[in-house]
Amino acid sequence: MRYSVLDLSPVPEGSDARQAIANTVDLAQRAEAAGYHRYWLAEHHNMPGIASAATSVLIGHVADHTSSIRVGAGGIMLPNHAPLAIAEQFGTLATIHGDRIDLGLGRAPGGDQAVYHALRRGMAGGDRFPDDVAELLGYFDDAQPNAPVKAHPGQGTHVPLWILGSSLYGAQLAAHFGLPYAFASHFAPDALEDAAAIYRRDFKPSTYRKRPHFMLAVNVFAADTDAEGAYLRTSMQQAFVRLRTGRPGKLPRPVEDIDAEVGAQMRQAVDQALRITAVGSPDSVKSQLAGLIARYQPDEVILTGQIHDHAARVKSFEIAADVMKGMVRKSAA
Repeated sequence: MRYSVLDLSPVPEGSDARQAIANTVDLAQRAEAAGYHRYWLAEHHNMPGIASAATSVLIGHVADHTSSIRVGAGGIMLPNHAPLAIAEQFGTLATIHGDRIDLGLGRAPGGDQAVYHALRRGMAGGDRFPDDVAELLGYFDDAQPNAPVKAHPGQGTHVPLWILGSSLYGAQLAAHFGLPYAFASHFAPDALEDAAAIYRRDFKPSTYRKRPHFMLAVNVFAADTDAEGAYLRTSMQQAFVRLRTGRPGKLPRPVEDIDAEVGAQMRQAVDQALRITAVGSPDSVKSQLAGLIARYQPDEVILTGQIHDHAARVKSFEIAADVMKGMVRKSAA
């Protein structure tokens, strides 16, 4: 089973976007050395704690500083963009870096209505996401002689497209187009089982994939001990509380007593939303990851984790890679 990284390029309290981007490059290089298959970055706007807003630019920067790991978007929020512009951006990336570039597409705006307005995008035309996906696929396919518009670069690059989602809609769309599907189970897992089942049941083989390919997203906070892993996790718990209460900011420093910081009731609600998580020592993370994989039977897992200290974050991903390698070897045997 392949295992990959989802990085939001977090900006920790006490740091800045420049350092966050340098941390992303360092983590990508270490992920490549640790055997991760993909390194994905996500589009978010108006978020002081996330440095990956210009996602395609950062993907190119990471690809420049790595050599073999696949680099891509997990994802681009397509309603924010004209499909032609995305085709040209990712076609350019593929032209420079060859078959290392992935393009995951989301339907959410990646921000609020003020962001949507600032991006000069409107919803007057209704939901165009399926049509936009089809248009984008056409730009990456071999050129049609009578096509009025072609992506240059882009046409003929066959950049692999993924559908991302946290609802049944994305599962149905991915199945309809015969595309791989990544579920945002790391923060919105409620429809996980139904979405995976619908995607697999309704999948239509296509020129892009002959069989369904389902990716499960999992938060990981791995450390030497269970207590240290739980401590590292408090940064993401705090950040999620602040986001839910309209106070987004930089990634908070971890705290010893999360209930004292956010309240037990709020912490329980956040933990429910973030329940697709493995946390603790290597043995604990191994047990939890194995349980999630056994239950949901993904074809691939993508691991993420908002950890304030960069060295601790790197170590968490390295522990997780060792755990996944061991599970893959055991499965192969």
